Amino acid sequence: MSQNEEVLIPAPAWWTKAVVYQIYPRSFADSNGDGIGDLGGIRAHLDHLQQLGVDVVWLSPIYRSPQADNGYDISDYQDIDPLFGTLDEFDLLLAEMHERGIKLVMDLVVNHTSDEHAWFVEAKRGPDSPKRDWYVWRDGTARPALADGTPAPVEPNLWRSAFSGPAWTKPAGDDQYYLHLFAAKQPDLNWENPDVRDAVFDMMNWWLDRGVDGFRMDVINHIAKIQQDLRGDSTGFQMGPQIHDYLQEMNRRVFAGRDADLITVGEMPGVTVDDARLFTGVDRLELDMVFQFEHVGLDHGPASKFDNVELDLRDLKRSLSRWQTGLADQGWNSLYLGNHDQPRSLSRFGDDGQADDDRADDGQADDDRYRYESATLLATILHLHRGTPYVYQGDEIGMTNAGFQRIDQYQDIETLNWFAEQKASGRDEADLLEILRFRSRDNARTPVQWTPGAQAGFTEGTPWLEVNPNHDTINVETDRSRGDSSVFEYYRRLIALRHESPLVALGEFALLEPEHPTLYAFTRSDDDGRLLVAGNFSGSELEAPLLLEGPWGAGSLLIGNYAEAGAAAVLRPWEVRVVLA
Repeated sequence: MSQNEEVLIPAPAWWTKAVVYQIYPRSFADSNGDGIGDLGGIRAHLDHLQQLGVDVVWLSPIYRSPQADNGYDISDYQDIDPLFGTLDEFDLLLAEMHERGIKLVMDLVVNHTSDEHAWFVEAKRGPDSPKRDWYVWRDGTARPALADGTPAPVEPNLWRSAFSGPAWTKPAGDDQYYLHLFAAKQPDLNWENPDVRDAVFDMMNWWLDRGVDGFRMDVINHIAKIQQDLRGDSTGFQMGPQIHDYLQEMNRRVFAGRDADLITVGEMPGVTVDDARLFTGVDRLELDMVFQFEHVGLDHGPASKFDNVELDLRDLKRSLSRWQTGLADQGWNSLYLGNHDQPRSLSRFGDDGQADDDRADDGQADDDRYRYESATLLATILHLHRGTPYVYQGDEIGMTNAGFQRIDQYQDIETLNWFAEQKASGRDEADLLEILRFRSRDNARTPVQWTPGAQAGFTEGTPWLEVNPNHDTINVETDRSRGDSSVFEYYRRLIALRHESPLVALGEFALLEPEHPTLYAFTRSDDDGRLLVAGNFSGSELEAPLLLEGPWGAGSLLIGNYAEAGAAAVLRPWEVRVVLA
């Protein structure tokens, strides 16, 4: 290369400065009074999303489905479920989003289908069916009786469904079992069959030709199973060695040659930093980013996700920092604290005001004491990391867990199956309900709270899942009426920062004070500047001398969640400051 030859550095991908908003359609907004959110409800609130400033909307599944797992059991990949609308209404929604500069990402669920999908209906006809090998079937396995004389299970192996019980079901009249890593109504596809891959890739191209802008891929690392392990007790149900071949083939046959404005993100339980470097390396042509679960498993006990333990902030910092540094030179992070499968992030990581304690000695009501501060602190910490932030519906107004008190208030299949299994084992019902009050997926699925009126303005009918009782004080209308002191306005400012500042979008990350139990602090830097993020994860004042160290004492406040200036080196309860040097 000659001295005068210019080195061309590829421009950063557009999604490095983008923010994604997840919509769980059945809980977003209902336009026809049947109590279930729909496409018309989404269209009615597109101005809300545009004013928030998000670049992409990811829709949880809206395909035709029996709704055994709220749409993650798909019976027709190329149609819209009547609960949500029609294909014509979808096209109208897509066009109106694009007019507002918002991209639309579909949820791709291809580890499994519904048992009512035409493919599986045909596969169940018997071993000679042309679709039999589109799914994973195995003979039962004889095992010695258990020590107490109880007959041993005869399923092909000891894999368990994520929704409780064995991961194998034998249909009536059939001699074989089919694999379902989730509900029995969600049989797993056999990706080793090239006909399955052909059908999936054709379907994906059909949606992209229709104008959608990418896919969020549900449990996509589960599609590669180590099938020789199907007769043993193993963990070969995810991340088989063929996963990279499948994703690279998908890239060649679906994404190659299309507009570079697409975005792909793979949900991957169990993925490691080293795995993610392979999945998201630009030169490998697999995915743009992955959803990893390490940080949202830190408050799980050894038994299961329902085994609640208290989160240690130091663990959270170490985990997120490891992912920041691990993907700094290759790959990209997706940033999230909550989604449709997690408790509300404010109730989980912040102070939602719902606990009974002695914080109200000044006469201020407990139910809103630090909700604004902790909601905005969590948003700041998330959005100031390097990666693409994902906002879950309702987080932009500080929605909280539901606080349900009875099992009949829940709808989630995972919740109901776990409760029934645990109660049958003799556990106390009150203890189980207390666990669900914190952990159930339904906490994130209560309807979005638009107004303080009946049913939170979500529907004119009876909502499919009860509205959170606190909707009279926590709702879009009330929050936005607070102007500059609203959670919505704070989110809007954070999103604008990412759009406007290359330092926020691309700056190098460095964690500070890794062993501090309540201070979350880090820097971002590039050739043109540095910024400091410092947040107090507690309801007490915190001495933070680092705010006066080096260049920070003379720096300027870029954004913070207290309106009035406080002491220079003291962070108030749940306060966060972003200081530009």
